[in-house]
Amino acid sequence: MKYVLVDRGDNIVNTIELASNVGISGARTYFLGVKKIDKKEFDKLWRVMTETDYRRIKVNDETHREYEEFGSWLDIEKS
Repeated sequence: MKYVLVDRGDNIVNTIELASNVGISGARTYFLGVKKIDKKEFDKLWRVMTETDYRRIKVNDETHREYEEFGSWLDIEKS
């Protein structure tokens, strides 16, 4: 499974492919080792998630921004 390291601007900083049984905690441990900083500082700067979750969040964010930009007048179903 692919895991991504995401900065606070929601940009992918690094990716790693690990066995699916490793999970988020294993991926986080890997990225902690790469960055060589303590856990509190790490958590202030980055998040670890699966690539699938990252894509899902990005699509939802873009859809939400479009809705805010164009408003509900484009929603044909809404009365």
